[in-house]
Amino acid sequence: MGRAPEASERESVRFGTDGWRAIIAEDYTFDNVGRVAAGLVDYLRSPTRERNLIYREWGSPFHPASGGVIIGHDTRFLSREFAVHVARVVRDAGLPAILCDRFVSTPAVSYATKARGAAAGVMITSSHNPPIYNGFKIKSEYGGSAPGAVTDEVEARLPDVGPDPERSDDGIETADLVSPYMTMVREQIDLDRLAGSPIHVVIDSMHGSAQGLVAGVFDDIGVEYTQIRGTVDVTFGGTNPEPLEKNLAPLRETIVGLRGLDRRVIGVVTDGDGDRASAMDELGGFIGGHRTYALILQHLVENRGWTGPIVVAFNLSDLIRRMAKAYGLPTIEIPIGFRWAAEQILTQGDVLMAGEESGSYTVRGHIPERDGVLCSLLLAEAAASSKLPPSEIIANLHRRFGPQEYGRTDLIIETRKEVVDHLLGSPPAMFGGHEVIAVETLDGIKLRFENGWLLFRASGTEPKLRMYCEMETTAAVGEMLAAAEAYARGV
Repeated sequence: MGRAPEASERESVRFGTDGWRAIIAEDYTFDNVGRVAAGLVDYLRSPTRERNLIYREWGSPFHPASGGVIIGHDTRFLSREFAVHVARVVRDAGLPAILCDRFVSTPAVSYATKARGAAAGVMITSSHNPPIYNGFKIKSEYGGSAPGAVTDEVEARLPDVGPDPERSDDGIETADLVSPYMTMVREQIDLDRLAGSPIHVVIDSMHGSAQGLVAGVFDDIGVEYTQIRGTVDVTFGGTNPEPLEKNLAPLRETIVGLRGLDRRVIGVVTDGDGDRASAMDELGGFIGGHRTYALILQHLVENRGWTGPIVVAFNLSDLIRRMAKAYGLPTIEIPIGFRWAAEQILTQGDVLMAGEESGSYTVRGHIPERDGVLCSLLLAEAAASSKLPPSEIIANLHRRFGPQEYGRTDLIIETRKEVVDHLLGSPPAMFGGHEVIAVETLDGIKLRFENGWLLFRASGTEPKLRMYCEMETTAAVGEMLAAAEAYARGV
C-alpha cells in the first residue's frame, strides 16, 4: 500500500464531461489511477448500479459485474503501463480484466464493451490535451460514455489509498480490440462508392491511436491516399493532438504539395484517441467541426436518403439547425458533452446524426459514441459522391443555407465560474455593440444577437473559460471574442 495522500491529492480526482484528466506524475499517478479503478470495481458490484434509473429509463442493457472490464489505452507516455495497472487492480478484485493487445482508439474500446457484454470499459487517454496529461475515461455497457450519475458514484467510492496489485499478468486476458471494431466500421461505409473514386485523401492521425485504421480500409479498396503523422510520438510532434486549424500545418503543407493531382483532394484528421475528426479542403482550407457536421449531414440526407432527428450540442452552429429545418428534420438540443448525445441516441432510437463543436459525431447504426475513424471515412465518401472539390461543396452549403463564421477562445482564468455566474445573474442588454435579443442557459450562458451568438462556459475538464462565437463574418467574430475576453478579465 502507498502512503496516505493529502486531502488535496484525494480531491484531485474529478470527472468532467468525459473522464478524469491530470498532469502525469503530479495528480496522474499510479496510485490515483489505481484508486479510480478500485472505485469503478466497487461501483460495478454495488446494488446501486442495478437500481440505477439510467438502465430503466434509457432501456440500455445491464451486464453484471462478472462481464468484466475492457481496458484500452492510447499512444501517450506510460499509457500502456497505466492500462496494465488498471487491469491488475480489476483482476485482483476478482473481475475479468480484458486488456488490449496494442494501443487502440476510444471508439474501439466502447464497441468492445458492448460487443463482449462487459460491465464497463476503461480508456487510458487524455484525448486532445497536451502531452503532459493523461486521463481515465469510463464507458458503459451500451458502448458510450458513462453518464454523470455513474462517474459521481465512482468518485464517491474512491479509496484513500490505491491498491497495490500483484505484479504478474496472470489471469489478464489480452485481446485484439481493433479488428472486430474495424469490421463493424466497414459495414457502415459504402465501400463500393469509395472504390475506384478519383479522390485522393490525406490522412492526418496526429500521432494518435487511430493511426493506420483509415489507411487500412483504403489499402483494401484501392483509394489513393497519403498518410502523415501516422507513427507513435509521445510528444505529438510538439502540438496538442486536437484537430484544430492551429495544429494542422503539416496537413496543409501536404495538401498544397498535391495540387498537381485531381482537385478532389480532401484531408481528414483524427485526434489523440481517435474519437474526434475534422477536415481540410483541396486548397488547404480548414473545415472545422461545424462544417464537418454539415458535410456529413448533407451526404447522409442527399446521397444516402436518410431521415430522422438530429442531435446538436448547445455550442454547435446554427448552420446545422437551418439545414435540419430545410430538410424537414426535427432537432434535439443537448448540453455540451457527448454523454448527452448518447442519452438521446438510446432514448430516441432513430437519431440520424449527433454531434458537437469539438469534432465529435456519430450516425445511425453506430454505437452511441463519437468516432473519428467512421467520420473520416464518411467524409471521404461524401467527397467521392460529388463531382465538385471540397471547397466548392462547402461554398454551395453556405449559398443554400446561409453564412457561418465561428471562433473560440479558451481563457485560463481562476474566476471562470464567477464570470458565468455573473452573466447568469445579470444578463446584459447589449454586448460588444450588439443588442442581446435572447438569453439561453442550457449549458453556460448564450447571448443571442440578430446575426449570431456568444456563449460563455466554464470547462468541466480543464481550468479554462471557453468562449464560443458565431457571426456572419470573421471580423465580427474576432471583435466579439475580444469583447468577451475583456469582459471576463474585468469580472
